[in-house]
Amino acid sequence: MEINELAQNTAQNTALIVIDVQKAWHDPSFPPRDNPAAEGNIAALVDAWQEAGRPVVFVRHDSPKADSPLRPGQEGNDFQDFVEERRGRGTGPELLLTKTVNSAFIGTPDLRSWLDAAGIRQIVVVGVMTNWCVETTARMGGNLGYDVIVPLDATHTFDAVGPDGRVLTAAELARATATNLHAGGFAKVVSTAALLG
Repeated sequence: MEINELAQNTAQNTALIVIDVQKAWHDPSFPPRDNPAAEGNIAALVDAWQEAGRPVVFVRHDSPKADSPLRPGQEGNDFQDFVEERRGRGTGPELLLTKTVNSAFIGTPDLRSWLDAAGIRQIVVVGVMTNWCVETTARMGGNLGYDVIVPLDATHTFDAVGPDGRVLTAAELARATATNLHAGGFAKVVSTAALLG
């Protein structure tokens, strides 16, 4: 699909779902990450959505684990500054959702109910981490019948160790997510530029 065609084919009420862009991810204890352009692309999408009066959902992970930097009450639980600065600035509907698991569809308030009440059938999923919360939310959205779009360059993840002890790099994990979502028909995997037209 051409860039302008994709931009023109997003509905006026397409919801942008911004997942877990929190300060904890700057903790030096995390392994190497990919895509240093992720934050800039997320910011550009939030700006475009807010300027157009489109709905934006800000998702925060409230970890129940005592040793997690994402635990409520820790600075790491807070949204990164560029996200916090944008909250409440749009003219369209906005939702703050909290969750304790990977999928934004299992959180408070209920995302599916909010989307359906607004007649929203198309969602754009961005944020952290590509292969965990972004991919899980996109897969579940696809299963629930939404038209899901994932601009992969508006996500990032970290290197991870598999059950065999082998390390997969963040870039390899991102490619696997793109393949899973595309091949499985869960979502359209695109670029930020394609969405902004």
